[in-house]
Amino acid sequence: MLMNTSLKEWKGKIRPDGPGKVTGGIKYLTDLTFPNMLYGKILRSSEPHAEIVSISTDLARKLPGVRAVVTYKDVPGLNGYGIIFPDQPVLCKDKVRYVGDALAAVAADTEEIAEKALGLIEVNYRRLPVIDSTEKALEPGAPLLHPDGNILHRAGYSIGNVEDGFQKSFVIIEETYDVPRQMHAYMETEGGVIVPEPGGKITVYAGTQHGFKDRFQLSRILNIPEKDIRIVSSPMGGSFGGKDELNIQPYGALLALAANCPVKIHQSRQESVKAGLKRHPMKITVKTGADKNGKILAHKVKIIADTGAYATLGPAILDFAVEHVSGPYKIPNMETEGLSVFTNNGVAGEFRGFGGNQITFALEGQMDRLAEKLQIDYLEFRRLNLREAEDPGPLGQRIAPTNGATHVLEAIQKSFFKRADLRNEKGDLNERWKARGTGAAITMHGGGLGAGRMDPAGGRLSFTKDGKIAAAFGFEECGQGLLSVIETILLEEFNCLDKDISIVIGDTDLVPVSGSSTASRATSMVWHSLQKMKDSFRSQMIDLAELATGTPANRMEMGPGGIWLKDAQQSGEAYLSFADLASALVQDRSISVQTSFDFPVSPDATVAGSHFLYAFAAVIVEVEVDILTGRVKVTGMEQAVSAGPVVSPMGYRGQIEGGGAMALGYTLMEHSIIEKGIYLNDNFDTYLIPTIFDVPFEMITEAVEELYEGDEFGPRGVGEIGTVAVAPAIAQAIYNATGCWINKLPVSPELILEKVSFMEGDKWM
Repeated sequence: MLMNTSLKEWKGKIRPDGPGKVTGGIKYLTDLTFPNMLYGKILRSSEPHAEIVSISTDLARKLPGVRAVVTYKDVPGLNGYGIIFPDQPVLCKDKVRYVGDALAAVAADTEEIAEKALGLIEVNYRRLPVIDSTEKALEPGAPLLHPDGNILHRAGYSIGNVEDGFQKSFVIIEETYDVPRQMHAYMETEGGVIVPEPGGKITVYAGTQHGFKDRFQLSRILNIPEKDIRIVSSPMGGSFGGKDELNIQPYGALLALAANCPVKIHQSRQESVKAGLKRHPMKITVKTGADKNGKILAHKVKIIADTGAYATLGPAILDFAVEHVSGPYKIPNMETEGLSVFTNNGVAGEFRGFGGNQITFALEGQMDRLAEKLQIDYLEFRRLNLREAEDPGPLGQRIAPTNGATHVLEAIQKSFFKRADLRNEKGDLNERWKARGTGAAITMHGGGLGAGRMDPAGGRLSFTKDGKIAAAFGFEECGQGLLSVIETILLEEFNCLDKDISIVIGDTDLVPVSGSSTASRATSMVWHSLQKMKDSFRSQMIDLAELATGTPANRMEMGPGGIWLKDAQQSGEAYLSFADLASALVQDRSISVQTSFDFPVSPDATVAGSHFLYAFAAVIVEVEVDILTGRVKVTGMEQAVSAGPVVSPMGYRGQIEGGGAMALGYTLMEHSIIEKGIYLNDNFDTYLIPTIFDVPFEMITEAVEELYEGDEFGPRGVGEIGTVAVAPAIAQAIYNATGCWINKLPVSPELILEKVSFMEGDKWM
């Protein structure tokens, strides 16, 4: 497991929350307990689509040990939630639209009593036709799942004349790509504790990726002011987008207020599968034409996304997919149409990659097929079509100039030739029933929420009375390593020690608004915030030292443990410790700097959601295909990533390697199967995710840190991009090994055997 970067070794230090996590010492929010705490359970619909005839909770309320039962009648405010618009009922009144819809919630002395009480709640349904595919949802006369119909959102983009481009094309490739529903599979399922406070206030200890957004939504539901709701959202055991939307928080809050006791809800894996978000399944039909020299002339794409029963961030995900239809390539004639369609198939929503994974699989598949048809090397074919550094972005908007795509392609080309040399040195590795192949793909990924969307950022630096440099951000630590990022930047900017700083995140009562911990934005926004605050903060610290010592400010600087005389840091002792400096703070004097700003967006964007800052990645993989069993094993994976300066090497590598492993699962094994609106694989005994046996021993991450001349936007986030281009790289490697084109994920053994069976048998003899 290698990481190639230009950084000093000290930047690879252990992350601050690392020891607690690997020893089990850290307390996650679902580990918390409080005096008089009750246990909550949520009754979910057993029907994917039905009218509710009646709900009776009488027997449940009479069960000894039950302290509160709530239904839609007990929601004091808005009975709905959703980040974009609140179309999902907190507790259903007259209709259910998927098997995860909530009907009632119970708080009891024990989890067992609460579970028993759920079984005593009587619900009578009148079943309705189940819309279990986008095709059914779009049929004329199909039952309407929502008042405005079965189409949640339409998105599109066009440029040039696509039909004229096809007329001029020497070769045209048409293909339909089918990508699956994927679970987030975080180790810690949704859960937490909600505590009622004096004066009708509440504190919500539950994992989320946007505490202030949760506070806003809960305020509407509970009909209490936002200032009376405190959200404590870190640490959590994984999210990957799945905890961006509300999950157990409304039910815990309603029960806690009803019982006037703390209430813990922690979903089982089966409950999480039934109620939780999934990656959008998509069917993507693509027609692409190129001239005989390999220049792409036309690209026509139709995306149909199964968004499930409710909106959550479905519209934004479709917009992102439409934006990335052309990826890093310059295509003069394009026509894209996207539909996000309601069905009774659970709820699809935000997931690491945010629509980029699906569309990149289709786009890169087209690149491979065109290159093969034209007999052009597939990496050279990509190079021929890359945008220039100062070209407009994929939706015609102005973007930060970048050579990122060229850099990662060049890096992966060098790796490809090295791997070819190694294979030649080892001789013919093909065993009788094994076929090996190498494949590559590239991608780009927009950071931030995009143009026309509220995307605030900010932070605060202060000097505490106990002599700590305190950094506060409204972000969450969901496993991505944000604490390490903040620590590393603070240590570098102020030349201080670990013990000199304190970091506060994930608590709406203690931190400023920083926006969501999503969209690969947190690292970038922490860096930007500290660039805006550091000079003022440093100046105030030195001014206070001058006041305390009488030494002129221009003779002093911040350093390890305190204030140092300039050019004297070899003496081994600070001139004035931070603790002594803090004693100079008088009652009416404090040191605090706060900033607020918006994520950078394109100055001339005309399409909502289009981005200004992009990261780029190229992936090369080696696979081994067993022709007898159809099983595919990835034996090597390398990713080159262009995302600006690396802040935390271990965190960077962890994101890219972890993203690669997650994408490997998406490509080869993961499929959350729904039949007639019912999940068939609701646990990890039937829904398989990669283990250490499935992940290649050889995983290399190469960081391309160079930014285009004049780029002052610093590091880009890498939380998502490591997942995006892996699937098409594996698909190409399978083709190079077997001659079988892949257009459907996951690549099951059955699919490989079916495709191989059509080929000449003596190829494998």
